Amino acid sequence: MSRASSLRIAILAHSTNPRGGVVHALELADALVALGHEAVVHAPDSKGKGFFRRTACGTVCVPASPVGADTTEMVQARIGDYVRHFENKDHRQFDVFHAQDGISGNALVTLKERGLIQRIARTVHHVDHFESAALMDLQARAIRAADMHFAVSRKWRDWLAERFGVDAKIIGNGVDMTRFHPRPDDRDRVLRKRLGLGRGPVVLCIGGIEARKNTIASLESFQEVRRVHPDAKLIIAGGASLLDHGAYQQGFADAMASSGLAADAVIHTGPLAQDDMPALYRIADVLAFPSLKEGFGLVVIEAMASGVPVIVSQIAPFTEYLRAGDVAWCDPHDTASIARAILAALCEPLRGRLIAAGLEIAPKHDWRHMARAHLAAYERLTEESYA
Repeated sequence: MSRASSLRIAILAHSTNPRGGVVHALELADALVALGHEAVVHAPDSKGKGFFRRTACGTVCVPASPVGADTTEMVQARIGDYVRHFENKDHRQFDVFHAQDGISGNALVTLKERGLIQRIARTVHHVDHFESAALMDLQARAIRAADMHFAVSRKWRDWLAERFGVDAKIIGNGVDMTRFHPRPDDRDRVLRKRLGLGRGPVVLCIGGIEARKNTIASLESFQEVRRVHPDAKLIIAGGASLLDHGAYQQGFADAMASSGLAADAVIHTGPLAQDDMPALYRIADVLAFPSLKEGFGLVVIEAMASGVPVIVSQIAPFTEYLRAGDVAWCDPHDTASIARAILAALCEPLRGRLIAAGLEIAPKHDWRHMARAHLAAYERLTEESYA
């Protein structure tokens, strides 16, 4: 039975925070709605504030139980929150259940084992390493028990095939070119004033202070940039996370204290309102993204769409969709390499070439194209479920 003409799709995320997987879920759902389907994004809402941006799709904020600081306890609680929500038959009136992470994936596996739903899809953005054996087991369970798999890059598709024997379909990330573009507006001026930016240049890092984002190396490389550009500013934006990054953040604070940098040289904004994000890109002179591990690197495409030169690690998945002249490559383990890439991207003629390359690449990553790729897979999943 083909149900693709009018699908009801439940897309499940780990939180309502502005993280890459949640952005992916909302953008995919909005694109599915634009294509004539009913897509509803679900997520536990621990703070009761709702999702971080307005949507065209439906959203459901799943009631979240109070938890302490222990990550394993939090993950188990959120799985339970999801299961309790979908135990209500009225909450399960969907043709497709699609998990974007291990928390929601485990909840759907439990519901499937209890016979409350039939088949489930799972997108794997990236896979974490946890010291907790319980968390590693839950992460594996949420992958193994899914009936259909998506990966956002070849790197993770190949990892899934090698580790779990899973044949995942690659469907990457996209960018909303109506929101992220290089045309300035009044928000740029307001945000510059609010952040206290002067002459610059402005080096932007997105993702908060986390080991995976390599933030300490970004700080150390910025010290080299300041020797050439004494008025340079480093903006570290974002950082909403379910995981505990306290130890790494203390290491960053120690590195900052010993750096000799003026206190106002580094601006840590924390998560910004989504309406501020297009302006944040535009007021930056470069995006520095020397990440150590990514699923895809959504912010790279957003920066490119905004007319901002990008510095990225010369590792997969970036090397899958970016060519030699598209970005300034760096070795993420070498702060001097990161600094050289930033300094080069700030100067002509490389700066102009990178901007032009980014504005050519970004439109190729369209969310409606990504949504159509999902629909073909969803149709197979529903045919199997209703056979």
